[in-house]
Amino acid sequence: MMDPHAELEAQIDRWRGYVQRRQAISAADVDELEDHLREQIADRQATGLDDEEAFLVAIKRLGNLDAVSREFAREHSDRLWKQLMLVPEDTEEAGAPPWRELAVVLALAVGAGVAVKAGLAWLDDGSVQARNLSFLVFPFLAAYFAWKRRLTPYVAATLLVPFAALAIVVNVYPFVSGGSTEVLATLHAPVVLWLLAGVAYAGGRWRSDSRRMDFARFTGELAIYYTLLALGGAVLIGLTFAALQVVGADLEPILADWILPFAMPGALVVAAWLVEAKQNVVENIAPVLTRVFTPLTIAMLLTLLAVFTAAGGLVDVDRDLLILMDAILVLVLCLLLYSISARDSLAPPGLPDALQLVLVVAALAVNTVMLTAMLTRIAEFGFSPNKIAALGLNLLLLVHLVWAAWLSVGFLRGRRPFAQLERWQTRYLPVYGAWAAVVIVVFPPVFGFA
Repeated sequence: MMDPHAELEAQIDRWRGYVQRRQAISAADVDELEDHLREQIADRQATGLDDEEAFLVAIKRLGNLDAVSREFAREHSDRLWKQLMLVPEDTEEAGAPPWRELAVVLALAVGAGVAVKAGLAWLDDGSVQARNLSFLVFPFLAAYFAWKRRLTPYVAATLLVPFAALAIVVNVYPFVSGGSTEVLATLHAPVVLWLLAGVAYAGGRWRSDSRRMDFARFTGELAIYYTLLALGGAVLIGLTFAALQVVGADLEPILADWILPFAMPGALVVAAWLVEAKQNVVENIAPVLTRVFTPLTIAMLLTLLAVFTAAGGLVDVDRDLLILMDAILVLVLCLLLYSISARDSLAPPGLPDALQLVLVVAALAVNTVMLTAMLTRIAEFGFSPNKIAALGLNLLLLVHLVWAAWLSVGFLRGRRPFAQLERWQTRYLPVYGAWAAVVIVVFPPVFGFA
């Protein structure tokens, strides 16, 4: 049965998301403000107002949110400094040891490294190692979210069952070594696992639009932190290499056998922790990044269109170029999702929104050309697992981008709220997970595991 107050709850979710992006307001304060807002709504409903009217009046009575944020900043200015610390002080206030979370994170990071090292040693075949790599790392990242969100046994079971089923399928299927279906399963397994990690991140509240958008924002910020950690680690390793070469020591065997197997999965868990601890600080960077990279990406897409035009016949378009274009379109989709997650949902439309629409239209043009090239190649050379997987992904991207463009036009013209565009992004995400699961489970037997 449909919840009669579903729209009201959606409005409160959007309001809460807006409040959470305010740097000076902690999670506990957000809860307190939400309780106050709900009390105001209940008082207004008692006077006979409907949900929408009660919400608007309650928001008005709650006051201008920027003013609330400034007031919190004045009263709790020390929080702005605490955000720069590795261990938040609120754990001390709750009676928990201040370094407990850091200890948990380090233990999980080391555990991920041990699992990868043991897995690589136990699994001799390179293709089998590649298939199982994501399954070795995912449990430790999900365990951090489970510990952080205090997941119930039911939610934990909903994560464990599909994880185990997917791991069994990937390892039981009699893949032809190096075959297309094996490569596709290896590439698509992390997609399904990442969405399962999103369920853990959301604390089981995956149906909440705001929690799914939080996970999208988390994913973008995680990529930033992981890249920074990787760059910093590469610099340190390079300097260590140079120093040891002076004395005649060779670090390369240790790097390949020990440092990378521990550092790469461990850094993922540490990066997730850093995003959780510093999310308010990173969100100040997010709008800047999206505004810088959106016009640059538009220029890149237009250049790619010119390359396709110069390539001549679509049948002759290089297969590697089509694969690269798919990767670029996925990157564009991630940028779109991240820019939407970083935007103030209550702000009026502006130039960044217009540029975002241009980005979507340019991506649509590239995707249309790619779809035409793929269909032409299929008509000329026949079907293959790679072609069908790529065709399916591009059709999903086409639907996603077309509706995103339509909603963006409506928002820019003042006919649709930004929340509709926001909801479309998050509600479409499971479709990619479902398609990835189809590629992993259905494609191998259909194409003879080749």
